[in-house]
Amino acid sequence: MNAVVFDAIKALLDEGKTPTVALTKSKLTQTIPLPVIIAAVSQYKNNPESIHNLAKQPQQKVEAVNNSSQLDRLEAKLDRLLALLENK
Repeated sequence: MNAVVFDAIKALLDEGKTPTVALTKSKLTQTIPLPVIIAAVSQYKNNPESIHNLAKQPQQKVEAVNNSSQLDRLEAKLDRLLALLENK
């Protein structure tokens, strides 16, 4: 999990709030891709004790996630364009 997302979830827990995607996103100090936020909140909800183990794990590189999400968006656009061309 990204350290920034980890900090946001930790801040919510310190406030006594249950982390949700929206609350976590509102606590972020920088732009993080939504899939990273969703994965982090899901991981926390599935195993609340995992938040303590996250500090020990190496951080994921946000750049790799940004690149893959950008690639996914480009592929989706290409698929839509191809579908439009096939219909004509």
